[in-house]
Amino acid sequence: MLSAEIITIGSELLTPEKTDTNGLWLTGKLNEIGIDVKLKTIVGDDSLRLEETIRDAVKRSDVVITTGGLGPTEDDITRTISARAIGRELVFHEDIVEHLRIRFRAWGREMPEINKRQAYVIEGAEILPNPNGSAVGMTVKIGEKFLVVLPGPPRENQPMFNNFVFQKLKEKAGEIVFRKRILKVSGIGESAIDEAIAPIYSAHKNVSTSILFNKSEVEVHLTAQGENERQADALNEEIAAKIVETLGIAVFSTSGEEMEEVVGKLLAENGKTLSVAESCTGGLICQRLTDIAGSSAYFIEGVIAYANEAKTGALNVSPEIIEQYGAVSAETAEAMAKGMRERARTDYAISITGIAGPTGGTEEKPVGTVFIGYSDEGLTKSFKIVLPGDRYLIRWRSSQAALDYLRRQILKQN
Repeated sequence: MLSAEIITIGSELLTPEKTDTNGLWLTGKLNEIGIDVKLKTIVGDDSLRLEETIRDAVKRSDVVITTGGLGPTEDDITRTISARAIGRELVFHEDIVEHLRIRFRAWGREMPEINKRQAYVIEGAEILPNPNGSAVGMTVKIGEKFLVVLPGPPRENQPMFNNFVFQKLKEKAGEIVFRKRILKVSGIGESAIDEAIAPIYSAHKNVSTSILFNKSEVEVHLTAQGENERQADALNEEIAAKIVETLGIAVFSTSGEEMEEVVGKLLAENGKTLSVAESCTGGLICQRLTDIAGSSAYFIEGVIAYANEAKTGALNVSPEIIEQYGAVSAETAEAMAKGMRERARTDYAISITGIAGPTGGTEEKPVGTVFIGYSDEGLTKSFKIVLPGDRYLIRWRSSQAALDYLRRQILKQN
């Protein structure tokens, strides 16, 4: 398997305001053709550090891709430093200048002289056209290795990579095909999952497995290799089936779907309807459900009953229940779910009431205390969870727990 490194260039990427999206996109494309990204580096507009980074990357990796720093200004140092790092000269191309002049005139202005810097190309490089911007890219072959130099804006580097680089790297990577599969698991910790499924995936040498925690669930990433897509997919399917058999109902997705997609499919397939009553989550469950196209077939109504008056007025929760047990309680959650179901006349209703923080907690009910209610025609019940995290995470994890409980109840009834 070929190894790769991605170097994203620009001091702005070292600030909290900017995120390196190029590295993520390129990783996905390289993994698609079986090239393993071993290292990603963000380097500011610092010539010494950039030269050292490129030189070291070329020594240890088969493919090195840089993005950014190809503009016409003083801080755009990539072409100069890349050439220096691999011991090549820069060669001026008059045809690039003429092309730029034509482009600028088409835009209704003359080309600034500073843009001539973009006509310098690393000696021996293949020039990569850029119909979406002024900076050309470059591919440089160094023995059996490749240095690929791309502009920074995604609207420029993504078409450039797809049109002029991807196929070359695919041919170099060889005929082996890599296919990815993501399973999602709820209600079991990362370590317990690995202990349970390690004997399954470790028995196959042609599959790599990663187990990752993702804010409210655990993801199992399977990457199988084969002589063709069918063979790789079949291996992933075999391993996924064994994992589902081992972990059971805790596996809520075998193809990377979000929880709200899975719940929506179950409701639609069974011809059932749902309503939701939310307090501390402020409509997050409703938002997640209605993000799915076609959700009007099963999602009927949602109520954000934040104040106690809303709980009593909109959901018919008895004031005595709130006075005796509190707004954050099992009794209130159950009354909210039952009242919501009766109001909307749905098959199912779920509710949430809790303390998302950072204030409002007590010794008896600390921040993160959440009660989730559930109601169907024959059953109304609730359960309590105490969740870690900040306000955002508590709200998100609450919404996930409520949807997951609904999923489990639907599956038990079918």
